Amino acid sequence: MNHGPLRPPGALLLALGVSLVAIAAAGVARGQDPGDAPVRNELEAFREKSSKTVPPDRLRSYEQGIEEVRKSGLAEKALKVGDRAPDFELPGPAGKKVKLSERLARGPVVVTWYRGGWCPYCNIALRGFHRSLPEIRAAGASLVAISPETPDNSMTTVEKNHLDFDVLSDNGNRVARAYGVAYKIPRVVAEQFKGRLDLARYNGDDSSTLPLGATYVIDRDGIIRYAFVAPDYRRRAEPSDVIAALRGLNRKP
Repeated sequence: MNHGPLRPPGALLLALGVSLVAIAAAGVARGQDPGDAPVRNELEAFREKSSKTVPPDRLRSYEQGIEEVRKSGLAEKALKVGDRAPDFELPGPAGKKVKLSERLARGPVVVTWYRGGWCPYCNIALRGFHRSLPEIRAAGASLVAISPETPDNSMTTVEKNHLDFDVLSDNGNRVARAYGVAYKIPRVVAEQFKGRLDLARYNGDDSSTLPLGATYVIDRDGIIRYAFVAPDYRRRAEPSDVIAALRGLNRKP
């Protein structure tokens, strides 16, 4: 099988060797103690709160949009464990560019996508990764977060969440497309955004695309060893699972 960066993504696998794979139809790692899932618990608490404060018609639209993304099969087509991660170079808020291959020369890289600083679920996930940075770095890895936000809006996200890792701007979701995690916003959701969220202003383009809540662990050889790809934006990778995957890399013979 050809694993080159331009290869169309294959179907997701549940496991490969010693690697941990979280495929997020349910968004819950098998056998995980709820007490070890602070991000998931916070996401679920926010979801429950929103169910009581957001108008029912808007909630129905969002649920319909999630179902459309799920039925599209995008999550199953995204890059999987064992695939080669496409290289990329993206700018951070200050304009400094980060290149994946250069980071991999120093150690494994965790790549996580978020929709934008306007998304409360994304902010919860980003803060969770920030809290886990010491363990990620202790495993010899670095972390980058990617969104289609402009660099200026990425800076706002960094400052708002007090993040201490690279937050990169993927204009037009070019890199997200290469990994198979970019999707067109369902029409029913776009209608709800009107008058509430100006994505074109946040992202600097009118493509109306967003990334899935995806997280990958990429080893120094550029191979994906952990993949969490969720069609439901309310589901995100648990940092403890990512750390377990990184530690698994260190145990490989």
